Amino acid sequence: MIYKSKFRQSYLFFLCTALFFSCSKSKKPDVSGIKLDIKVERFDKDLYQQRDKNVLLSDSLLHQKYGAFYEDFIFKMVGNDSYTSQEVLQGLYQDTAYTDLNHEVDSVFPNLNKVETELTQSFKYIKYYYPKAQIPRFIGFLSGFSYQTPIGDNYVGIGLDMFLGQNSKFYGALVHSIPLYLSKRFTPEYIVPRVSEYYVRENLFKERDEDRSLLAKMVYNGKVLYFMDQIMPDAMPDSIKIGYTDKQLAWCKTYEAEIWGFYLESNLLYETDYPKIQVYLSEGPFTPGLGEKNSSAPKLGIWTGWQIVRKYMEENPDVTLQQLMAETDAQKILTKSKYKPKLMK
Repeated sequence: MIYKSKFRQSYLFFLCTALFFSCSKSKKPDVSGIKLDIKVERFDKDLYQQRDKNVLLSDSLLHQKYGAFYEDFIFKMVGNDSYTSQEVLQGLYQDTAYTDLNHEVDSVFPNLNKVETELTQSFKYIKYYYPKAQIPRFIGFLSGFSYQTPIGDNYVGIGLDMFLGQNSKFYGALVHSIPLYLSKRFTPEYIVPRVSEYYVRENLFKERDEDRSLLAKMVYNGKVLYFMDQIMPDAMPDSIKIGYTDKQLAWCKTYEAEIWGFYLESNLLYETDYPKIQVYLSEGPFTPGLGEKNSSAPKLGIWTGWQIVRKYMEENPDVTLQQLMAETDAQKILTKSKYKPKLMK
């Protein structure tokens, strides 16, 4: 059992840390020469602007412009194949909740200039490391609080109603279907890391079916997050990359050695029974069985895997990012990482 302790930090520590980061330079490659200019298409605006027009014409125009995304939106996201696309559109336009939500999204996101700039930079890094990576269409839409970043045939959707800010009036009313620990992360600053992460997972590095042990899943997720380190801005905190609160991240750092000891003592690293290990990989308000008064962070296996991969790359500076992502031997990465966190005094 991991117990809560008081954090002891000194002013000198914070001063030295601040000086270090202010003086250190980014090790990221120069991608200024890569030609890329990402634009997010506003399906949400196009859809809403058609509300007072002929529904047959609107259906045709939207289908022509958005293709596969439009079909998925109509028949999978907001409707199903029991209804025609015209019927689904008509139902949306007659729903006052849709109108209210549209106004809210438009007020939070009158434009997506900042998102487009940040996505362009992140995907330039992706193109630097993987020149053949296909850049999809990026489409902003209203998901009805159901889809945050769906990926389909050559598109990545951005469910803008899932990034309105944690104080949005809508999330409090949806607490039974969307827990607060999730909606607290529904803020604009999460758009670029979440979109990039899901693209990386689905388009570049899919998890292998044979990676069934907790260790294999740790390392896979750790590699994805390490890749995020390389394509996200240097100023982006780890808490945003993994989806932790600052308090949860601090808890992990404080108890890193105890967390690792728990895996070893419980013989969990090579466990393949998913119901037994999923608690260390899944979203949640905390990890059951660890921490006092539910103070632990969730998905601890993912966080630990991230630290293992970071240590592996630190210990093996000749390994390239591409070699890391191609390496499928989780045990090799663990062994060569020399990962053995020390107890904090």
